Amino acid sequence: MDKVVLLVGLYLGLLPSVFAESVIRPGLWEVTTKSDLLQLVPHVPAEQMQQITRLAKQYGLEVPQISNGAANSKMCITPEMAKQEVPSYFFEGQTGCTVKNASRTGNRYQMELTCSNAQFKGEGYAEGVFMTPESFSGQAEFDSVIQGSPIVAHAETSGRWVGEHCDVVTPIR
Repeated sequence: MDKVVLLVGLYLGLLPSVFAESVIRPGLWEVTTKSDLLQLVPHVPAEQMQQITRLAKQYGLEVPQISNGAANSKMCITPEMAKQEVPSYFFEGQTGCTVKNASRTGNRYQMELTCSNAQFKGEGYAEGVFMTPESFSGQAEFDSVIQGSPIVAHAETSGRWVGEHCDVVTPIR
């Protein structure tokens, strides 16, 4: 019994160093984001949704499938991206957002976000945890002004590794 306790203790002691070396596995990931704002998507007129889709494409983004208040998308994480200490690529450069004060401790990360473009401006933060190199969960808070209207948004995000090959998805930039 003492050997089992010792082995479990050693395993738990090594776990943070395993995450420090390889936080995220490169390849195809499925990411789900849930928020109260996404619950409103079914009420957006079709013409306005087309405008949003066109705007997203201008930034090199595809509007994900949105259903029941959740956006589901696939993204490709390259080996170079996977080596980054903090997964700022989930946010940086997307729709004019920049990341600052990003940090990681073990398998946990956090960062501040500042976004500014023609459609919205705001600041917020994101934090998350990699449960394994093949799964993560996190949350983001964002205080913004979208087309002149102040909005405070909260989102819950989870991701899971799908496979090694990204044939169906272009790597994010």
